[in-house]
Amino acid sequence: MPFISVYVSIYLLVPLRSRGRLSTHGGAMASHLQARRHFAVSRCLTAKVPPERKPRERVEIPGLEMVTYGERMHYVPGLSKPVHPQWERDYKDPRHYRSPPAHEMPLYKEKPCYVYNQRTSALEGVRQALWLTKTKLICGLPPQLLSLAESPANQIPDQDERVQNAIKHARFWDTTEERPGKEKYSNTLLLNLLHLCATLQSSHPAIGRRILAEKYSLAATWKRGEDLFQIRGQNGLLQNCMDPLPEVSGKQEVGDTADHVLETFYPVSPTIDLQKVNVYKEMNCSGFRGDYPYPHAHTLYFLEGADPRCKLRPEQFRAKMFMFTFGNALVRAHNLYGPQRVLDRPVTVQAVGTNGRIFQFMVFQLNTTDLSGDDGIKNQVWLDEDVELYDFAKVRPLIKKKQVKVPAGLAGYKPETFSKFLALYLHGAV
Repeated sequence: MPFISVYVSIYLLVPLRSRGRLSTHGGAMASHLQARRHFAVSRCLTAKVPPERKPRERVEIPGLEMVTYGERMHYVPGLSKPVHPQWERDYKDPRHYRSPPAHEMPLYKEKPCYVYNQRTSALEGVRQALWLTKTKLICGLPPQLLSLAESPANQIPDQDERVQNAIKHARFWDTTEERPGKEKYSNTLLLNLLHLCATLQSSHPAIGRRILAEKYSLAATWKRGEDLFQIRGQNGLLQNCMDPLPEVSGKQEVGDTADHVLETFYPVSPTIDLQKVNVYKEMNCSGFRGDYPYPHAHTLYFLEGADPRCKLRPEQFRAKMFMFTFGNALVRAHNLYGPQRVLDRPVTVQAVGTNGRIFQFMVFQLNTTDLSGDDGIKNQVWLDEDVELYDFAKVRPLIKKKQVKVPAGLAGYKPETFSKFLALYLHGAV
């Protein structure tokens, strides 16, 4: 092979700067030589993905029968490939199950249903949730709830010190690494705060009539205008209780919601980012049996980074809290009152969301299940968003220009945030 050896020797003699100019009729040769320099990575990372092979079109001529090699049981050049019927097993094998087409399923319906699940990222966030649930937004928490934690009888002994120790345990102590991850310390902090609140059970016996549940599946269905909506999926930690929460607004305030005008976001469709399905079942299920001794939803606790495969922005995270709080209240209203439109006694459900430092507080009151039109009684929601529990929790101090900007340890603790957390926990027990 003298030609190849001469070519390789010429290539090696050419300087590195001029090797890319060997081809004067295009960049094909230069790119080919450039691709040879990737010695540190494998071919699968540098090579291009081959294009998908287009299947050959089978031409069928009426009246002509194609000659195949099916009878010979082996490949024969020049003869066409035989077409065999699909073999079906006479037994069920879940490893090789093939679902039928959607239009052949027994639950298929012509009218679509828009599904909101735990990974839905609604474009308009809380505004979209307000329209879907026919709800009036009130900024801040109800004053009667905030007053619960101001009474000395409802406070924890050495409250501020114990809360700060709970934060330090979650951020510094509960790890064998240099610093714990966000998913770990946010969950640890939430459980620590719930444990602190539970220490008041001796002075508030109603706290003992509650229980925590997780990984339950919720399903709630309602109609909004001409569209059908459904909430399905698993959400955060749920605190159930034997007794329902008292309503926050009286009958006069509920009646005044009829004059409220719902905000629209035209030209954006209210169903944007919702999953559109035609195979569904209209149902309202809380995820628990009918004889469950803790049938009433008290508070839902959400962690912002609980699902590493789905990271929601703060606005979409609050919308998720809103929708699942509404879903739990709607299911409970259907179980208690059936098809009744305006509820004699509203259903109240609370929600708390956190990422380990910033908290979202929400109180939802379901006044009506008639959500088809924009007129009439509206539901109510109180929202207190982006409330910081502390400013910094540094393992090492933050130093800039030889000055300590943020010292190591916990800095900027805000006791009023935990007071709101405690007020929602004591709601219904005082």
